[in-house]
Amino acid sequence: MKAKKLIQKCKVIDIHGDVDIDIKGITSDSRQVKPGFLFIAVEGICTDGHAYIGKAIEQEATLIVYDKPMIEEYFSKATYVRVENSAVALAQIAAAWYGNPSKHLTLVGVTGTNGKTTVATLLYNMVRAMGHSAGLLSTVANYVNDERYPTTHTTLDPILLNEFLRKMVDAGCEYAFMEVSSHAIHQKRVYGLHFEGGIFTNLTQDHLDYHKNMLEYRNVKKSFFDDLPASSFALSNYDDKNGSVMLQNTKAEQYFYSLKTVVDFKGRIVEKHFDGTYVEFSNKPLVVQFVGVFNVYNLLAVYAGALLLGFDRDEVLRVLTLLKPVAGRFQTIRLPRNITAIVDYAHTPDALTNVLNAIHEVLNKRGQVITVVGCGGNRDKTKRPIMAREAVRLSDCVVFTSDNPRFEDPQEILNDMLNGLTEEEKSAVISILDRR
Repeated sequence: MKAKKLIQKCKVIDIHGDVDIDIKGITSDSRQVKPGFLFIAVEGICTDGHAYIGKAIEQEATLIVYDKPMIEEYFSKATYVRVENSAVALAQIAAAWYGNPSKHLTLVGVTGTNGKTTVATLLYNMVRAMGHSAGLLSTVANYVNDERYPTTHTTLDPILLNEFLRKMVDAGCEYAFMEVSSHAIHQKRVYGLHFEGGIFTNLTQDHLDYHKNMLEYRNVKKSFFDDLPASSFALSNYDDKNGSVMLQNTKAEQYFYSLKTVVDFKGRIVEKHFDGTYVEFSNKPLVVQFVGVFNVYNLLAVYAGALLLGFDRDEVLRVLTLLKPVAGRFQTIRLPRNITAIVDYAHTPDALTNVLNAIHEVLNKRGQVITVVGCGGNRDKTKRPIMAREAVRLSDCVVFTSDNPRFEDPQEILNDMLNGLTEEEKSAVISILDRR
């Protein structure tokens, strides 16, 4: 593909060299550069791609896209295009390289602190159950129809993201559902994608190591809806205190779902059991295979999203009764001696509280709750003592252990958790650093 076509939508400040040249590949990773490649220098969290321009030139990149002032000694060795924002340019170039695949799909993005994986996955499962071709991009796995691919991030970088969307188009997919993380929005990974709809689940404390405060975190999430086109829909949780704020500046058609207020899509919980919940959606009764108020919110979002995509209500309700929980999301395992194990991804204080409350609601004081919990390394440290307090408050016995320490000392993570407890509470907690 010609370089001038790839940079056509970029906000170009300056060009040194010829852009009427063929490009053989694109990358923002200097280690992947091959002769004839276009290299986009993007400043990241840990490293700055501008520091690797020299390496990209050594590996015979023929075009460099950048957004910081450059010394001129490199200009004779390749074509240089300075843009206003390299991260935005990366998303635009990636979309152009793969033929703007999002425009050939009905793409729906799901954002929020908790529930993204469940809502996106259940929408994908529902559409597949109805006989339609679809793709999924999520924390757990990526799918192109029924073909599964491993995943490394909640939202992929723009090049991999557009590559997957192109795979979906080539495989004949009609629909695509994806999680949209706050990191991805802030880093422009989804910039320029054509969304037919956006769904907001909720907003609670998370990622404050990255966003610094809740206001910034909220505003980043909100910017996703601000950028939706007028032809799309924006669906939000009315019961979340930020639900209305999320949509206040969107150009998209606005819709809300709620368990408390009569809005566009109203739900109600009738009965709760460990095997499922009896609910009513838009006054239609059904039994779903999910437990917990938080899961009913997720299902209500799926129900509303499916109707906004034009699916028949009766068919949507029928399929809702068949859907099963996503792996690792309130996943129940029946054991001997009347013991039930529950595996849940809960990685925020709110998510952990929701899960434990859901268990208590079903137990109704007829059993004990033993909680095994850990906190991830190199992530928001302020939530660790809060999660510890919630675990102790809502459990009969608590075990603190390692989650994914990444590059942190596991003992330091446990210490942060223990700092949220009184001396009496600490003495009652079991700490297991290494479970092997």
